[in-house]
Amino acid sequence: MKINFKNKKALVRVDFNVPLDKEFRITDDTRIREALPTIKHILEQGGSAVLMSHLGRPLEKLDANGNINKQKFTLQHLVKHLRKKLKAKVHFADDCIGKQAVKKAAALKPGEVLLLENTRFYHEEEGGDEGFAKKLAALGDVYVNDAFGTAHRAHASTAVIARFFDKNSKTFGYLMEREIENATRAMKNPEKPVTCVTGGSKVSDKIMLLEKFLDYADNILIGGAMAYTFFLAKKGAVGNSLVEADKLKTALEFLKKAKAAGVKVLLPKDSVCGDKFAADAKVQVCPSNQIPDGWMGLDIGPAAAKSFASVIRKSKT
Repeated sequence: MKINFKNKKALVRVDFNVPLDKEFRITDDTRIREALPTIKHILEQGGSAVLMSHLGRPLEKLDANGNINKQKFTLQHLVKHLRKKLKAKVHFADDCIGKQAVKKAAALKPGEVLLLENTRFYHEEEGGDEGFAKKLAALGDVYVNDAFGTAHRAHASTAVIARFFDKNSKTFGYLMEREIENATRAMKNPEKPVTCVTGGSKVSDKIMLLEKFLDYADNILIGGAMAYTFFLAKKGAVGNSLVEADKLKTALEFLKKAKAAGVKVLLPKDSVCGDKFAADAKVQVCPSNQIPDGWMGLDIGPAAAKSFASVIRKSKT
């Protein structure tokens, strides 16, 4: 990283969107561990870190009164784990903007960390609101983006906020640097055949990336919940699987473009399905385009994994 963080307050966008169990315990801390080198570097140089992140999609799961379930989506669940991993003093602000956030950020000492509350408690985050981004920007001297998992989204804390820092006061973190270098190396002069693997929940989030893949890929493997939008577009039965009903035409148009470009698109032959999205769900394996009502696709199935692996093994990039 190009910035010397000594005596500086670094505003760091991380991706701490980690899975939690019913008791709000972290079940997989991979995303937290990936951010640790950047945070530790800042602290070791004599700086302090103000961390911003989202957790889940709280505005899509409001209660009957239209309120956010703060108990479920608060980042406070992560504080104890962060303290253990960083071996540093980690404070928590119960808002990501406002008086408490400003006060706690101002009081932060070198070597200390402040974790802000879930940025997605505000509509302005996903809306890319400039005013909201400006309030976040005021909490730090420099800005570090290390949230590779959200880099494709033009949200207030990931893209818009960078406008409020000059070129010498903003940088990528180690995770972002590494992923960008790997992607650049793979895209610049890839050895054929090239296979691109993508997943995630929404076609709308990935369609620009998918279309970019058509420029150099031989194969595109699509997993994750977004696969069920493709199956539904092709008149398959997807049960209660997560789909974007308004993106069926987009999915079909992409498949048509891929065929015209000579790119093979592979969807998962089968899926591990559950009767609910929970650790204690009943499960069964179904053909991905024949998922019964009351069941949802949760992951690719064994036949899909074998098929995908076969393509990957034959690929050079």
